[in-house]
Amino acid sequence: MISPSRSLISALALCGLGGARAASVEIDAMKHDIQQITMSNFDGVISKFRDSAVSSLWFFKGDNKADVSFLDEYNKVAADLKGMAKVCAISCTDWPLFCEKQGVKETPAVMIYPTNPMPAFKYEGKMESKGVLAKVARFIPDFTTKVTKENVDGFITTDPTKPKVLLFSNKKTPPTIWKALSSETVFKRTVKFGFVSEDDTDIVQKFKVKKFPTVLMQRGSKAEIKETYSGDMKFTPLKDWVNLHSESGMGDKVAGAGGGKEEESIEDAKPWLVQEVPELTAKSQGDVCFKGEGLCVIYLKEGDITQAETDMLSGLSKKFTSQLSDRGAKMKWMWMNLAIETEYKTLFEPAMLPSAVVFNPHKRLRFTKLDHGEDNEVEGDEQSLTNLLDKVLGGDARFKMVAGQKLPGWAKRDVKKTEL
Repeated sequence: MISPSRSLISALALCGLGGARAASVEIDAMKHDIQQITMSNFDGVISKFRDSAVSSLWFFKGDNKADVSFLDEYNKVAADLKGMAKVCAISCTDWPLFCEKQGVKETPAVMIYPTNPMPAFKYEGKMESKGVLAKVARFIPDFTTKVTKENVDGFITTDPTKPKVLLFSNKKTPPTIWKALSSETVFKRTVKFGFVSEDDTDIVQKFKVKKFPTVLMQRGSKAEIKETYSGDMKFTPLKDWVNLHSESGMGDKVAGAGGGKEEESIEDAKPWLVQEVPELTAKSQGDVCFKGEGLCVIYLKEGDITQAETDMLSGLSKKFTSQLSDRGAKMKWMWMNLAIETEYKTLFEPAMLPSAVVFNPHKRLRFTKLDHGEDNEVEGDEQSLTNLLDKVLGGDARFKMVAGQKLPGWAKRDVKKTEL
């Protein structure tokens, strides 16, 4: 039989051990995503990376109940920001002088270290994961580009050696994951990240995106390689996928032909090289129409082309390319804004708009145009363009010579830097 005094001692011992475990902060590397540091490695973990990384540091005392309660909350922050920010902790029980020098008098306390030159500051909100997470995420640098109808082609074609990765989202602003990817040490030099909101319907339709979120990558000298991400929408798998096409040694400059030291600038971008149906302008005319083989099918508009018209012309292009594949003939498709290129409006004299012409730029400059009928009852649509091309291919089209065999002057357009 166990004596009462012995039972009491055992019970007290058990209570003492249980109480010690309940009141102790123990950060286990196998269970937690928090990185515990010391006074000795603070500079190597946090200070050294202030130029590029955001960090948070939880000051705790091992036997403080409030710190024990905060452990799980803070670990949620570490788990959610894993790989995106440094989420660290330091024991003020073990390093009291360090905590004192940091001005920490009570725990739990969290200091946030944004990227330089912003100063570190003490987190003043509720000691809950949601508040701490939001505050840290707010300071993750954002190197993404807001892609719009106006800058999309420049974004895709500038810096051709850098892959372009686009996030299509039903959110209004880039999520934390996307900001973190764009500011990752290697990626911020070697990859360009774009953000497209669901509301930007022109861009969504252009890339034929049907669901949100969707991540697309375009790469290659002419952005000819396209790939859709199919993995989990989480930081680490996304980073691994992007990293497959990121060259860590590549800087921001692109060597010119012959090993020169030219830098690819915004002005050097050739958006028409990646457009399904490029606009015919002074800058694009050589690449798009007047150099190389083939007839130029020019869709004429008084203003900008719509996505529906682009899709229609793209469909016709594919249809006729297939038909001509075994005949050695070639057609190049484009559009022209006659509200700007007024001299070409005088040259082509369309009976109504939209309209179209087929231009032969070789040897003798000549063109044939869409017939809108005696009463302009024929609209410039898919059927009338098909009829025009069938007539050209059948040898029944009547071509008109360009007077003096000299092209009209091109409109001078304001040079606007693409917003990148």
